[in-house]
Amino acid sequence: MDKASPAAALAAIYECLLAAYGPQNWWPARSPFEVMVGAILTQSAAWGNVEKAISRLEEAGALSAAALRRINEAELSNLIYCCGYYRAKARKLKALAEWLKEACNDDLGRLFAADIESLRRQLLAVHGIGPETADSILLYAAAKPTFVIDAYTRRILSRLGLALGKESYDDLKRLFEENLPVDVPLYNEYHALLVRHGKDVCRQKPLCQGCCLKDMCNYWRDDAG
Repeated sequence: MDKASPAAALAAIYECLLAAYGPQNWWPARSPFEVMVGAILTQSAAWGNVEKAISRLEEAGALSAAALRRINEAELSNLIYCCGYYRAKARKLKALAEWLKEACNDDLGRLFAADIESLRRQLLAVHGIGPETADSILLYAAAKPTFVIDAYTRRILSRLGLALGKESYDDLKRLFEENLPVDVPLYNEYHALLVRHGKDVCRQKPLCQGCCLKDMCNYWRDDAG
């Protein structure tokens, strides 16, 4: 990518992606709690399978923190089987439900009233919640201004020349947060657009010819052009 400032480069990328794909209306969920469940289920899973698992949880009356605490772990594993790593994810969901009881008596409004730094520390202390899952919960469920970094984002930034590929999660998170306005809808839409582009075009084997970012892409210029 040309030597634009990080702020100018990130703004240009966003405008190109938005023009190419339009608003993504992400995260598709009917409640903040459903977002939290989905953030765990989507770990190493396709979103279509997450939607199936959430539907099965709802049909079984298990889509609440209280219900997740009551349900047998084996039964819960069976309900979310389609997401992969279902036993591990069942334990993670039960850990989330237990934490919600201790932290806020299942009152998400009370929980989300905490400041972002405190809430992020609490989330990262819950079994099965790492930085990406914590930030997904903070952004999409709690509407806190934190940028989510995932494998798609890392790949796109590396190919564009905005990252070397060895940066830490927090390094890339700071890149966005220090060079974009602090704005929840912007962070939401930008991350969703990066995911869309990573899935549809900037794959491991990229479809460069149809890429809306190819004119600013080092990979296209140096390797594929």
